[in-house]
Amino acid sequence: MEYNIFLQISALLAVTVGLAFIIRFLRQPLIAAYLAAGLVCGPLFLNLLDGGTNLYQAFADFGVVLLLFVIGLDLNFSYLKKIGKTAVGIGLWQFALNFILTFPLALSFGLSLKGAFFLSLAACFSSTIVILKLLNDKQDEESVYGRYTIGLLLVQDLISIAILTLLSFSSAGSVLSGGLAGLLVPLQAVAVILFIVLAAKFILPFILERIAASGEFLFIFTVAWCFGAAALMYMAGFSLELGAIAAGLSLGSSRYHLEIGSRIKPLRDFFLVIFFVILGSRADFSDWSHVIVPALLLSAVAIIAKPFILYNLFRARSFTRRNSFLSAIVSAPLSEFGFIILFAVAASGYLSERELSIFTIAAIITIFVSSYLIVYSYNLYEWFRPFFKLFGRDRYQQPEDNKENFEAMIFGYHRTGQPIVAALKKRKMKFAVVDFNPDNVSMLVKGGDRAFFGDASDIEFLEALPLSKAKIIISTIPSPEDQAILFNYVRSRNKKAIIIASLYNKKYSERLYQAGADYILLPHILSGAWLAEIIQKGGMADRVSWRRLRRKQSANL
Repeated sequence: MEYNIFLQISALLAVTVGLAFIIRFLRQPLIAAYLAAGLVCGPLFLNLLDGGTNLYQAFADFGVVLLLFVIGLDLNFSYLKKIGKTAVGIGLWQFALNFILTFPLALSFGLSLKGAFFLSLAACFSSTIVILKLLNDKQDEESVYGRYTIGLLLVQDLISIAILTLLSFSSAGSVLSGGLAGLLVPLQAVAVILFIVLAAKFILPFILERIAASGEFLFIFTVAWCFGAAALMYMAGFSLELGAIAAGLSLGSSRYHLEIGSRIKPLRDFFLVIFFVILGSRADFSDWSHVIVPALLLSAVAIIAKPFILYNLFRARSFTRRNSFLSAIVSAPLSEFGFIILFAVAASGYLSERELSIFTIAAIITIFVSSYLIVYSYNLYEWFRPFFKLFGRDRYQQPEDNKENFEAMIFGYHRTGQPIVAALKKRKMKFAVVDFNPDNVSMLVKGGDRAFFGDASDIEFLEALPLSKAKIIISTIPSPEDQAILFNYVRSRNKKAIIIASLYNKKYSERLYQAGADYILLPHILSGAWLAEIIQKGGMADRVSWRRLRRKQSANL
């Protein structure tokens, strides 16, 4: 049959979707389905990827660039500063001890020195995608153990950036030895970095202020900036991976970063599917016995030894047994960063396919096992609790810190939302406003109010908002479809909140009530009731009163 890339991708996605149903039924993260699809579609079984190597490699590169761009976008240095030196110290010690333990084991597999070194390095990372997804499902991101787990992931992100930077410089080493022409490389690098820094400070804020009101424009500009900045860094002698992180960091301080992230993530997820499928397909199982045993041993280190190391590091910093146990047990799944590092090193010719095969199987095992460990972590702790009691009473305690919470969340700051905000201020209620108009958000922020820029119908954006503890949700959004999405999401996270909606057409009212609204404001009914009240008070013929109301109306407009 004549080679047809469209049919190949269609078949590839069909296999991936079929495996995804099984994986979801087993309550596993979808990344496991992607890797399994690579194994099935690769040379070992269906061999569906034959003939499109260059195109699939380009798709995989897109996935890596977008993944690292989003990581750079979400890299929260203020969060790391908030949890202090503790997370940094634990993160660095865990990484070092994990490497010291894994490196001799990797050498015992019969790998080369470089192969053992980079495989051990890759095994030190924990999967940000898997852990954050499972913590979010359990709503544990702001628990003590959740905050420090996220802190450890941030430390690992910084370590990975350092490693990618070193790999970039090492790949440029041959150029640097090229005499006078080689001196242009560091000059180009400095010039590109300076351009990105200046653009982030002076140019990007100016552009974003003018395009943020259009979601489509914001999306296409973000994609263009992501690939453009990554390409510039690559031309300057750095890796594409480092360029993508730099592009994300340059937009991370923008108040539009939540909206940018929510729009980029679906595109990232599509290309990541291809990336992980490619990784799975590249696993070489021609000598099965030399892959499966090392993979099982590496999995054992990740599932048993790494949590043991973390548990003791947390205890050494005066964490409770419970928080130390919960923080340790979530660290097992091997990371997408490990794949990226091995992928980059393999492209340079330093690794054989065996290291990648071992890591792929170990990643599938650790993701599969650790998903259940994380989901049932509270039950596991209760199961281990009698053992912990043998060592006496726990001497340490940590109070749970609360996430930034608001009594009221207002969606839509326009003619209806403004008087509501004014009333909340008079009542001295803690509130935040969500709006898709950048001018409104700027005005609120300058006035000292808490405001978020983003689309209320975007689930990715809603997941980043503090909605779970809000007592009242007020929506003045014009679109009933967007309100229905918002209310369904709120009700999935917050059963107790009072939800007030507004509608211009009563035919959608039943749909919003079914979505979870407690009451719906219908302007035409309210205006009729207001006018009826004026008639009853005998104020219809009082022109002075109408002029006073008109002045008040003009002020609101």
